[in-house]
Amino acid sequence: MAKQITGKKPQNMRKTLKTFLHYLGNHSFALLFVGVLVIASAEANLYGTYMLQPIIDNYIVPHDHDGLIMAILFMALMYGSGAVCTAIYKQLMTHTSQKIVMEIRQDLFAKMQKLPLRFFDSNTHGDIMSHFTNDLDTVQDAMNNCFDNLIQSFTMIIGTLIAIFILNWQLSCIVMIFMIIMYLLIQYYSKKSKYYFSHQQAAMGKLNGFIEEMVDGVKVVKVFNHEEPNFEEFERRNEALRSAATEALTYSGRTIPTVVSLSYFNYAIVACIGGFFAIAGNLGLGALSAYLVYVRQTALPINQFTQQLNFMLAAMAGAERIFDMMEECEEVDNGEVTLTRVRLLADGSMQECQEYTGHWAWRHPHDGEIELVLLRGDVRFHDVVFAYEPGVTILKDINLYAKPGQKIAFVGSTGAGKTTITNLINRFYDIESGSITYDGIDVKLIAKDDLRRSMSIVLQDTHLFTGTIADNIRYGNLHATMDQIIEAAKLANAHSFIKRLPDGYHTMLSGDGANLSQGQRQLLAIARAAIANPPVLILDEATSSIDTRTEKLIEQGMDKLMQNRTVFVIAHRLSTVRNADAIMVLDHGEIIERGSHEELLKQKGRYYQLYTGQFELD
Repeated sequence: MAKQITGKKPQNMRKTLKTFLHYLGNHSFALLFVGVLVIASAEANLYGTYMLQPIIDNYIVPHDHDGLIMAILFMALMYGSGAVCTAIYKQLMTHTSQKIVMEIRQDLFAKMQKLPLRFFDSNTHGDIMSHFTNDLDTVQDAMNNCFDNLIQSFTMIIGTLIAIFILNWQLSCIVMIFMIIMYLLIQYYSKKSKYYFSHQQAAMGKLNGFIEEMVDGVKVVKVFNHEEPNFEEFERRNEALRSAATEALTYSGRTIPTVVSLSYFNYAIVACIGGFFAIAGNLGLGALSAYLVYVRQTALPINQFTQQLNFMLAAMAGAERIFDMMEECEEVDNGEVTLTRVRLLADGSMQECQEYTGHWAWRHPHDGEIELVLLRGDVRFHDVVFAYEPGVTILKDINLYAKPGQKIAFVGSTGAGKTTITNLINRFYDIESGSITYDGIDVKLIAKDDLRRSMSIVLQDTHLFTGTIADNIRYGNLHATMDQIIEAAKLANAHSFIKRLPDGYHTMLSGDGANLSQGQRQLLAIARAAIANPPVLILDEATSSIDTRTEKLIEQGMDKLMQNRTVFVIAHRLSTVRNADAIMVLDHGEIIERGSHEELLKQKGRYYQLYTGQFELD
C-alpha cells in the first residue's frame, strides 16, 4: 500500500458531500469531461483486449495476412486513443483538482480571518494548522489520484465482467467466485491495517511530542541529570511505535501478495478448464486468449477500487473537519459608525475630505442624518460586567474614564483582569452588561475595523513577521514612507541598533525575529505602534522584556509617543506607571483603588504595599 489509511471517516457524510459537491460544481464541465475521457480510456483498453478474439479466430488461424495487419493496426489505434485520453484527463484533473483545493484553502483562510479570538482561545494552533496541512493534503491527494482512478477502476470492473460473460458465462461464474473472495480479503486486510495505522499515528504523535519537549527543555534535562529516565521513556514510546507500525505494515503488506496469488490461482484454473472447453469445441482459441487476458487483469481494478474508496473516505473526513471550521460563528459586527478623514474649518466645523489632514472623525449615521464626531480618544466604562465563560465573571461593575491625552495605568496580580479590560476596548470580546463609549459613542455601534484602526497596541508577547525590519515597522501603516519608518524607529529608540545590523532596515527577519534579542523585538513592536499614529495607545507589558538600562533609554521616546494620546498601560514594573494620570489597582476583576501615584501612596493600601515590596504581584 502506497499510503497509510487511518480509520477515520466523516461523521456526517451527506452534509460533507453536499458542501464538497458545491466546490466540484464550480468545475462541473471540466470534471464531466474528465469522467468521459476516463471511461473512453478504459473502454478503449477493454475493447483492445477483446480484439484478440477476432484477430486469432478470423485472421491468424485462417492465415489472412492482410486482414491481420489491418486488425493489428486497429488494435493499436484503440490502445493509442486510450493512451491519449489518459494523458489528457490526467493533465486536466491535475489543474482542476489544484483549483478546487486552492478555492477551499482561500475560503478557509478567509474564514479564519473572520473568527473571534474566543475561537483561537479554545483551539490550539496545532489543531488549526492541521486543517491547512494534513486535512487539505488528504483532500488534495484524493482529488489528484482518487477521482479518476475510482471511475477507471469501476469502469474496468464492470467492463471486464460484461466482456467475460459475453465470451463464456460458465468460466465467468468461477471468476466471480474468486473476485468475491478477493474483495472480502481486501476488506479484511484494509480494516485491520486501518486499525493499526491509527494506533501507529497515535504512537508517532506521542513520540514526536516527547522528542519536541526534550529538545526544547534540553537545558533543564542536563541541569537535573535526567538523561537516563528520558532515554527509558523514549525506548518505551519507541517500542510502542515499532509494535503498531509492524502490525500495520504486516496487514497492509499482505493485501497485494494475497490478491495476486489468488489471481494466479484463478488464472490457472480458468486456463485449464478453458483449454478443455477449446478442445471440446465449446470455446474458440481467440475467445480463450481474450478471456485469459481479462482474467489476468481482474485483480488490479478490484484492489485499486477498494483502496481508492478508502482514501476517498479519509479525504471526506479531512474535508468534514475543514467544513466544520468554515461553519464556526464569525465575529459579530453590526457597527455602522466609521472613520473618515476631515478638514477643520475656520468656524470650528468639520468637512469630510479624501486627502490626509491629520484629523479624523467618526461618521455617525442616526435619525436619517450623518453626524461627524471628532476622533479624540475619550474612552469610558460604565458598569461593565464580563465573563469569558457563562457564570464565571471576570470583571465586575467596572467604571473608569480616560480623557483625551490621559495616561491610565492598570496594576494588579495575574488574573486580576488588566488585559481583559484592554481587550474589551477594541472589542476582541463583547461585554455582558454595561457599556463602553468611545468619544461618546457606544463601541458596539462602531465598525470593528474602524474601531481598531483608531488604536495601536504593543503586546507583551511580541510577534514579528517574515520580512525586513522596515516591513515589520510598516505593518502599523502600510502607506508609510521610509522617512516615517526611520522616524518611528528613532521614537522607539530602535534606530541605533537597527543601523548596526549588516543590512540595516533591510535586514531580513524570520522565525519570529529569532536573530534579534527579546528587547530588540519589543522595540520594533513599539516602533510599529508609533508609525500607526493612533489617538489611543495600549501598552500591555510593553517593556517587560527590556532591561532597566534600555527602559531608561526609551522612556523619553515613549513620552513623545504618548503625547496627545489616550494611553492605557499594563505593567508589573511600578516604576513605569509613576507618571500616569490615574492608576487603577485591580483585584479579582474589581477596581479596589484608584488615583495618582502620590495619592495611592498616601492611602497606604494595596498599591503602597506593592510599591514598598510588602506585597508582591504573582
